[in-house]
Amino acid sequence: MTARGIRGATSVEENTRQSILSNTRELLSHMMQANGFNVEDLVCAFFTTTQDLNADFPAAGARELGWTDIALLCGHEMDVPGSLQGVLRVMIIVNTDKSAKEITHVYLKEARRLRPDHKGATDTVQ
Repeated sequence: MTARGIRGATSVEENTRQSILSNTRELLSHMMQANGFNVEDLVCAFFTTTQDLNADFPAAGARELGWTDIALLCGHEMDVPGSLQGVLRVMIIVNTDKSAKEITHVYLKEARRLRPDHKGATDTVQ
């Protein structure tokens, strides 16, 4: 088994606790389904938000999904002029037998614009 990184991002409609937590749960659920892992496979997760999102920690949404024994870290994304605002990003490290090419990175809503070249940039999970 190898540790692999899985990237994901979504847009958050408003800077409220509920919006940050519900979008976090939605993104993580899509990532788990798309890559076929469960909580026991997780090593850690790094969350970032754009500077305009500070009403709560995305890690709190992960804990609501049962990620209580996983190392979680939150921070703000670099504030690059002209970059997309209202974005929550995550990089999850999981133990998996999948190759790097088999990993599906998940980009939802407006965050799909971050990686239009990426075949995993989709709202739908098959």
